[in-house]
Amino acid sequence: MARHLITSAIPYINGIKHLGNLVGSQLPADLYARYLRGRGHEVLFLCATDEHGTPAELAAAKAGKPVAEYCEEMHGVQAKIAEGFRLSFDHFGRSSSPQNHRLTQHFAGVLAEKGLIREVSETQMYSPTDGRYLPDRYIEGTCPNCGFDSARGDQCDNCTKQLDPVDLINPHSTISGATDLEMRETKHLYLRQSAMKDELEAWIDGKTDWPVLTTSIAKKWLNDGDGLQDRGITRDLDWGIPVRKGEEDWPGMEGKVFYVWFDAPIEYIACAQEWVEAGKGDVWERWWRTDKGAEDVTYTPFMGKD
Repeated sequence: MARHLITSAIPYINGIKHLGNLVGSQLPADLYARYLRGRGHEVLFLCATDEHGTPAELAAAKAGKPVAEYCEEMHGVQAKIAEGFRLSFDHFGRSSSPQNHRLTQHFAGVLAEKGLIREVSETQMYSPTDGRYLPDRYIEGTCPNCGFDSARGDQCDNCTKQLDPVDLINPHSTISGATDLEMRETKHLYLRQSAMKDELEAWIDGKTDWPVLTTSIAKKWLNDGDGLQDRGITRDLDWGIPVRKGEEDWPGMEGKVFYVWFDAPIEYIACAQEWVEAGKGDVWERWWRTDKGAEDVTYTPFMGKD
């Protein structure tokens, strides 16, 4: 009997999921989990809702509800859809769970100890009309690369170029439509991806079972242009996981939360903790930590999305 850990790409909390979401990751993962169970293998099949970030705040505001209430309601809707399609998740968790809060803050503390996080003072868009800083998805404008007039502050959906809000031409607030935006100084944490290049490249070189196309794409990300860039992992938002170093406060980061793309991938691990603490399973570490018995686990994610 082998042990298999399977995760399905966690769906975003905003909106009702449709057949394409099911076919894209949930149904293939469910089929594989059922097949392996049928063969007598031990399987842990996990999924969750991805609940942080600006789209959740915007959707909650549109629905006229507090964001926590909106997310709880939509989690119930998505869980019911999964049940309706008889998906065999062992647990369907939430990225807003206490377990993900603790684990995300723990990882941030460890990364800081290893010198992989740096503090950056930067200028950021502020809207006097809205009375707040505007994170990337609260700003839209014209893409400087392709001219698309509805590019977001983090990426242009037309040409896929990654952007910063200050790159946009004629930017405006997606909350109020205000154009009287100004730059104000704020401080954020950046993940030092540039410092990980050599280690990541060596790790990729060791993946002899990867398809050539996969390896070449990964190498392209590492080496094209300026290579891996340090990226901000905090935001000036109310909804999210508060910035802390494990259980310690992080001076200068009061009132900030971790960026959704930092905490959401960690939820795949935290979901196993939720599964255990919900009384459904045994020790979660035996599925994720090689020093706790996970060395014989085969992990299959469906699918990596972006």
